[in-house]
Amino acid sequence: MSTRFFTNGRENTLIDKFAGVFSNNPDIRFFDVLVGYFRSSGYFALRPHLANLEKIRILVGIDVDQRAARCQERGLLFDASAPSAIETFMADVKKDISEASYDAAVEDGILQFIQDVASKKVEVKAHPSRQLHAKIYIFRPGDYNEHKHGNVITGSSNLTDAGLGTGNGPANYEFNVLLSDYDDVKFASEEFEALWLEGVNILPAKLESIKKDTYLNDEITPYELYIKFLLEYFGRGVEFDPSTPDDLPEGFMRLAYQTDAINQGYDLLRKHNGFFLADVVGLGKTIVACQIAKKFFFSNGYPVHIGRTLIIMPPAMKDSWEETLHRFNLSNVDLVTCGSLHKVKHPERYDIVIVDEAHKFRNATSDMYDRLQKLCKTKVRNNSTNRLEPKKIILVSATPLNNSPRDLYNLLLLFQDGKETTLEVSNLQGFFAARMKEWDEARNMPTAEARKAVMAITQLIREKILTPVTVRRTRTDLHDQEPYRQDLEAQGIRFPVSGRPLKQLYVLNPDMEAAYDHTLEMLSGPNGLTYNRYRAIQYLHNHVLREKYPNADRVAMQLATIMKTLLVKRLDSSFHAFRASLRRFRDATAAMVAMFAAGRIFIAPEYKVTEYILDDRENELLDLLTTQMTLDPTITICAPGDFTPGFLQGLQRDLDILGGLCKAWDAFAGERPEREQDPKFDVFLGMFPELFDPAENPSGKIILFTESAETAAYLETRLSTAAPERALLCIDSSNRDECRDRIRANFDANLEPRSLWRDDVAILITTEVLAEGVNLHRANTVVNYDTPWNATRLMQRLGRVNRIGATAAKIRNYVFFPTSQVDRDIDLQKKAVMKLQAFHTAL
Repeated sequence: MSTRFFTNGRENTLIDKFAGVFSNNPDIRFFDVLVGYFRSSGYFALRPHLANLEKIRILVGIDVDQRAARCQERGLLFDASAPSAIETFMADVKKDISEASYDAAVEDGILQFIQDVASKKVEVKAHPSRQLHAKIYIFRPGDYNEHKHGNVITGSSNLTDAGLGTGNGPANYEFNVLLSDYDDVKFASEEFEALWLEGVNILPAKLESIKKDTYLNDEITPYELYIKFLLEYFGRGVEFDPSTPDDLPEGFMRLAYQTDAINQGYDLLRKHNGFFLADVVGLGKTIVACQIAKKFFFSNGYPVHIGRTLIIMPPAMKDSWEETLHRFNLSNVDLVTCGSLHKVKHPERYDIVIVDEAHKFRNATSDMYDRLQKLCKTKVRNNSTNRLEPKKIILVSATPLNNSPRDLYNLLLLFQDGKETTLEVSNLQGFFAARMKEWDEARNMPTAEARKAVMAITQLIREKILTPVTVRRTRTDLHDQEPYRQDLEAQGIRFPVSGRPLKQLYVLNPDMEAAYDHTLEMLSGPNGLTYNRYRAIQYLHNHVLREKYPNADRVAMQLATIMKTLLVKRLDSSFHAFRASLRRFRDATAAMVAMFAAGRIFIAPEYKVTEYILDDRENELLDLLTTQMTLDPTITICAPGDFTPGFLQGLQRDLDILGGLCKAWDAFAGERPEREQDPKFDVFLGMFPELFDPAENPSGKIILFTESAETAAYLETRLSTAAPERALLCIDSSNRDECRDRIRANFDANLEPRSLWRDDVAILITTEVLAEGVNLHRANTVVNYDTPWNATRLMQRLGRVNRIGATAAKIRNYVFFPTSQVDRDIDLQKKAVMKLQAFHTAL
């Protein structure tokens, strides 16, 4: 069924209808417009269709009610005169121009409108006294009569971007009708003529003054040109006014650097569909992200379109996000943790996605990254424009360049097209392929040369890629940039000074040093362990079975390398944790040797095969696996003949080596943990007078980080005996949630009111579960009991105490370094240097 009614939906907007009328009626010469609201940008959108017209008349209804109300508030008599109408119209046009999103096309369009008025092709009148709500658009041919009658459109649409449905910003819901009968056109024309006679001319000279009174003026000083450049380049970022209050919850201060970050980030979101929010740890990235999301919610077609935000974060940070969202009253938000993206069933519902600790998604081959990319690339329908639009992505990470340039490339693909970007470098794929080749070459260079090569690579990435899509401020920026420094000083905010890491060394006695050297040789030397326990699928020579495990060689070698690195790092963490890892490796190898002896070898990655074998529950395991084999394709039950001959020999040799290593290290264990020989712990205990010096540590609290939960438990046991006067709290993933309130009461300097503060914990021993998402800044001393080779992890640890509101003026950072032989064995220091150099150069 055909109808003459239309709305701004389904590709049937008013601007589309105008285009149809003008293109199908080339003899139209006159165009009359009666509207309640006029915007120069609306005329600009319509201008391409008006080139062949002889005369255009626009009658604008001034908002009489608002004018009268303003006069009444000022105690003045409402003036319905012609000069008052002209003044109001001109003020509205100037305001329209000043608030428009500036670009060259907009400026050219507005200047064209002024030129059309000057040439008298366009006449503009303002109605001084009537409240005009009608919207009428009349199209008439040159020889208008009952046989060539023209058209009229009437309804709800004003001559604005929103009314026309141009797509430049949110559109209104409009309802209009196109009439073509002569009587309809005649009636509308007569009504228009009567109102036109009552209107007041807006003289060309008046409109010409707009150029002088707005940024359209081409007679500008160098300073004004500079301001115009800043406006175009930085957008809203130049508009910071310290005297303007923001919509901040009680207890939050309005900080200049955060305001600039909000404005800059919002502009980047609009321009590139995403950006990196990379302020250093402790500057309030969560607050900035919330403010940007809230601003976007209300500017993205609200209330016609009610947007929705998805926030993705590590599990440890969920509580912090929930609290911040509650305080900022951010509407329509869903939270999901990094490992639960499969629970997002309707990605098309979200307009904006915030990914906290985004560097965790740097690996493009992981399922987690694949799910995130599909989510980010799914478009959303904006109800205000009825168009599918790309999502807006905020990637929150102080370290977007984490391990190599490939990390950054993978993250960029979450909001950019790899071969056609919004950046100066249009082809990201080609650009990063070249950088990765250079990076791989640098890995084979000596450390000093590698540092220089990495600096050159990452400097190019920063200039061409990162800077245009990154909001980042460091503490140095806040100190060196005078407006920021003055703002922080005025509000009584200071950031503590963080010095260089303080290296701590420990010395082994001769017997322990001999065991240490022999252990390292066995862990990684040519005559050492084969790690065959983790390479079973690599040794399968049964072709049918091999087909079940694609990339078997690569996967097996990766597992073996991971196990070797784990053992070396456990040796660095604590001898106690190393012994426990060594025993587990020995037992797992013994279990596989036992399976060979029994004639059945179970390959079942998802099941605890070793525990069943060592507990003499092989029949129970066999029943379980045979039942599950039809459901789980990764389960395989092999015979000894399915493996190449060298596999079993390697297992048996590893078992002998591991047995010898366990015996050697058990000699230093002692009957109880507190009786162990542990020179590293002895050095740590000897540091206590320095660590708890009131002059350097006014709160009397320290944070002790370790990667190993076994090391954490061991330290708790040893310290309870060696330093009973220091109250301890040991945290890992098993008790983090239940101890949350106690941690906050003892270590969160932002906890209000201060009557909630407690001092019943002096030493907080923790794994990485407290390296993110918590405030620990009542303390100012961090001890890294094992070496944080990952640059991101080190920054995250220090970021717990180096935050807004820290109670001390100085941060102390202690690091236990491994011996040179440990480092040489797994080449960690060179990797760390490359990562740190890349990070600092890029950002």
